[in-house]
Amino acid sequence: MPTTTAAADTLSPITADSDLADLFDFAHSRPAVPERADIVRRRYRTIWISDVHLGTRGCNADMLIDFLDHVDSDTMYLVGDMIDGWRLKKKFYWPAAHNDVVWRLLKRAKRGTRVVYIPGNHDEVFRQFSGLDFGGISIRRKAIHETADGRRLLVLHGDEFDAITLAHRWLAHVGDAAYTALMALNVWMNRARRVFGMPYWSLSKHAKAKVKNAVAFISHFEEVVAHAAGARGVDGVVCGHIHTAEVREIAGVAYYNDGDWVEGCTALVEHFDGRMELLHWADEMAARARETVVAMAA
Repeated sequence: MPTTTAAADTLSPITADSDLADLFDFAHSRPAVPERADIVRRRYRTIWISDVHLGTRGCNADMLIDFLDHVDSDTMYLVGDMIDGWRLKKKFYWPAAHNDVVWRLLKRAKRGTRVVYIPGNHDEVFRQFSGLDFGGISIRRKAIHETADGRRLLVLHGDEFDAITLAHRWLAHVGDAAYTALMALNVWMNRARRVFGMPYWSLSKHAKAKVKNAVAFISHFEEVVAHAAGARGVDGVVCGHIHTAEVREIAGVAYYNDGDWVEGCTALVEHFDGRMELLHWADEMAARARETVVAMAA
């Protein structure tokens, strides 16, 4: 299978898998929403994002586009579930904004950003290409990231530690269908909120925080992942999968979850001194809107 490089003007054809070929053909197109050229981007050493779920109506692609147009980094990790193959198999849904997200990621790689893609369970079709590079994007099953202050972090999606996904795939798909219905309601609710000038708010995130069993599952998942990372001799772990952004220490191991772009719209970033931070982009956009209103009033 041919590989392509970031310096190439066009991508070489990929014939071994039509889905992969279609994905990287997006680089030939132009974005429906051009990149913002009138802003100074914030620079970070590393950015982690996951659980974008392109191909679903719950994906906040417009918010992610805004994020990508405002930040830059030396390295970017795409920590799984970037594309929702489960939903696309049932019904194809791919608006222009989802194409724009892919275009921006490929363009970022061509400009010299080191982009590492670690497929998750929803985009597991791409796991068969682990070890290969396409369009400047390295596809890996997992990775070890060394921070600026010398810490070693294991980077993986996290479904490896989800007993429901591994042992009972049928139950995982039933849960996915229920979650999709909740996200559809979330989309309509936020459309109504925008009409009344209200900021983005996640119904599903609020529901998970209120359900005792969900809270217990998340806590147990975090502990299992942290202990597994510690057993591998690393200083910390970065994952996604459960759509719950978190930064905490568990039994001496740093646990980082970069969240998602369906509910929380968060990203994990590393500053150039090794300091880690969670960015809540809905809050950032709301603060920017308030500043614009104040400036216009002044």
